[in-house]
Amino acid sequence: MKGNRKIKFILPIIAIFVPSLLFANKASAGSFGAEIFCTMRDGGNDHESSWQAAYSYIKKQKGGIFKTSPKQAAGQIIETVVRERDKFSYCVQFLDQLHPDRKLQLENNRKEKKRKKQELLQEKESKDYSEETFDRYSY
Repeated sequence: MKGNRKIKFILPIIAIFVPSLLFANKASAGSFGAEIFCTMRDGGNDHESSWQAAYSYIKKQKGGIFKTSPKQAAGQIIETVVRERDKFSYCVQFLDQLHPDRKLQLENNRKEKKRKKQELLQEKESKDYSEETFDRYSY
């Protein structure tokens, strides 16, 4: 009987606190993340530094059990800019860089891997060559 009473008391508490832990303050984090991104881009900063600042803020502010992926954070920024287009009208031109062309990205990654492999091979060959000693007087 007492165990039944404890369950009736604990269940409403769990029902109140668990959703707030899972979905804590998502909207305001995305909104201020968009403000950070757009302000930095408008101030002349490059895409990467602006994105990293906004994304780290969104990750930090979201809280909860689940982490925010870069795709989710970019979606939150775009959603905020579109929803409040009067406030962020200067930022619309920068949104295309939040979701880059995936084919182009894959191609660039492949080229980068090939370049690194070639550099490693050249480094190894030059290392092998430099370890050899030449004695010009040996016959």
